[in-house]
Amino acid sequence: MGFIPKPMITELGHFALVLAFLVAIVQTVVPLVGAHKRWPGWMAVAEPAANAQFLLVAFSFAALTWAFVTSDFSLRLVVLNSHSAKPMIYKISGVWGNHEGSMLLWVLILALFGAMAAWFGGNLPPTLRARVLAIQASISVAFFAFILFTSNPFLRLAVPPFDGQDLNPLLQDPGLAFHPPFLYLGYVGLSMAFSFAVAALIEGRVDAAWGRWVRPWTLAAWVFLTIGIALGSWWAYYELGWGGFWFWDPVENASFMPWLLAAALLHSAIVVEKREALKSWTILLAILAFGFSLIGTFIVRSGVLTSVHAFANDPERGVFILMILGFFMGGALMLYAARAGVMEAKGVFSMVSRESALVANNILLAVSCFVVFIGTIWPLVAEMFFDRKLSVGPPFFNLAFTPFMVALGLILPLGSMMPWKRARVGRVFRPLIPAFVVAVALGALVWAMQTGRSALGPVGLFLGAWLVFGAMTDLYKRTGGSGLSRLWRLPRADWGKAVAHSGLGVTMFGVAGLMAWQQEDIRVVQIGETFEVAGFEMTLDDVQRVQGPNYISTMGFVTLAQDGSEIAQLRPEKRVYPVAQMPTTEAAIDYRLLRDVYVVIGDQQENGGWTIRTFLKPLANWIWAGSALMALGGFLSLSDRRYRVAAGARKQAAPVQGVPAE
Repeated sequence: MGFIPKPMITELGHFALVLAFLVAIVQTVVPLVGAHKRWPGWMAVAEPAANAQFLLVAFSFAALTWAFVTSDFSLRLVVLNSHSAKPMIYKISGVWGNHEGSMLLWVLILALFGAMAAWFGGNLPPTLRARVLAIQASISVAFFAFILFTSNPFLRLAVPPFDGQDLNPLLQDPGLAFHPPFLYLGYVGLSMAFSFAVAALIEGRVDAAWGRWVRPWTLAAWVFLTIGIALGSWWAYYELGWGGFWFWDPVENASFMPWLLAAALLHSAIVVEKREALKSWTILLAILAFGFSLIGTFIVRSGVLTSVHAFANDPERGVFILMILGFFMGGALMLYAARAGVMEAKGVFSMVSRESALVANNILLAVSCFVVFIGTIWPLVAEMFFDRKLSVGPPFFNLAFTPFMVALGLILPLGSMMPWKRARVGRVFRPLIPAFVVAVALGALVWAMQTGRSALGPVGLFLGAWLVFGAMTDLYKRTGGSGLSRLWRLPRADWGKAVAHSGLGVTMFGVAGLMAWQQEDIRVVQIGETFEVAGFEMTLDDVQRVQGPNYISTMGFVTLAQDGSEIAQLRPEKRVYPVAQMPTTEAAIDYRLLRDVYVVIGDQQENGGWTIRTFLKPLANWIWAGSALMALGGFLSLSDRRYRVAAGARKQAAPVQGVPAE
């Protein structure tokens, strides 16, 4: 691109975006007509169109990235979100650190998933493949229209300024540089489950093979959502300076709700694949999971709910997104109602069986999602209909949401070991007795050690241990008792399930331990003064003014010691970004396996001392370690040959009537 003038590159990027819009329209219409008429030539248009659409959007995104990297201030978006003195990583992340650029990333990922369906969907029946690619393209059409008509990233300025206005300083952080791409891979990945659901409804065919096809896409989206949410939580923990990892903020909830529904969809698709049951519910979950992704987009970009993460935008954009949401959700649900007859369940199962356990899993996840949705949207409802200003905060969510997660943790080890069709609780529970005893013993030990504290910590440890040791028991039982040699030869999907369930247990224990045993101290400290917090000695050695690449920092120098021995040197900061005229807080954290010592420096007081806020945070790192384990479990399952797209779906000359139970 170095031989082409900068303005020409951006114009080509804009032109490529328009061409991608036109290609998406063709990809929507022609394959749908071809599938209806059974015209192979028309259906075959879907694959090259999906590839062309992806390549055009990729070029458009590369052109915008080039404009940011080279500080092309003839582009309005670069002026508003970049600066020539900014480090290169934040010039690149500035591409999606704003509304217009992030929407271009959204359609790039949308086109990527469509192209991947074309690349890996060779074993799908031709009509279903054509319909899936057409539905996926129809979503692209809606968002291309949204970008080009309301949020064009390629708007030019007649008189370019000398320099830009810089990116929001809160976004100038490695954690948040990678957080949006992973989150969008999850959000947009759920569009594939939606496309498969709508295509199956049009086709009038929902069977075991469909369940097998939809699972890898849902699993991939869930894994990326897990990583994206964990990165966002970690960023909030160390960057915002308030010491928390989750605030039940509307935008946090906007990503969490699709994650809960994707987890439910992942488990219900197993029942469709193995037992040809729960078809109707699974289709509905696929529609709702993507629907909540669109609701999240509306929350973030409409301005109706305030959040530290939200893009401040005009109502016109919110109305456009609401129209997209109404069209796709309304259309899909109408089709769902019309096609209810084709989703008759074939598998019969008793009240005690793996199917029933998965139904309970789905109910708990779906209802917990509904609780989060009510808490998120209620302030808006109260203001619109009752003219009341309300705030729904962490106390409501913690009280309303926690029981569902406790119940989920209790049934998960039992449910994963139950046989299909019919089970006996006593027989299933017998191998789990050692895991249960160990979990109870650990919970009781912690209860005995702590004095005058809540039951949250012991209950969290019991649930975490129950999930981890339950997953290990399940894994061992699958070897048939033949030992380690057989254990390593188990399918990766079995390992993936065990690792993911263990990750959930680790995260539960981390959250409970942090909330139950956290200690906080806030005081004014003179330079050279030593003070004690939770058994640690801390000395404020100095406070200096430090010049950063594009900010000015007030940096504290704190020595952390225990029993007279120095442990770490901590450097809490308060930064000011002169271009954006915005301060940020940079916490200093001494990370350890069982605890974090978390220090924040505040303002200088009249007596010359400095406000120092200190937290002792037990098990904080276990939260993100558990999230990493869940994501790793998902990747392990995805790498299993049986879980690849269309795996086992080669015999498609006739509809699949059933799949043998495990």
